Amino acid sequence: MWMDAAALRDARWRKSSRSNTGNDAQCVEFASVGIGAAVRDSKNADGPALVFPPSAFGSFLTGLKRV
Repeated sequence: MWMDAAALRDARWRKSSRSNTGNDAQCVEFASVGIGAAVRDSKNADGPALVFPPSAFGSFLTGLKRV
């Protein structure tokens, strides 16, 4: 589900410590929110975020660990 940035204004966003730095950094940020996990483009903090239910985000993380 997409959510407007204003709806996530109080979210505590985190960026991976392994994220690239510099002018061309390609990073996403994560926030735990009441209905699940939100993900947004770190270069567009005022833009929309994708919000996943906890089970879907857990499956996503499990898949990443296999790569």
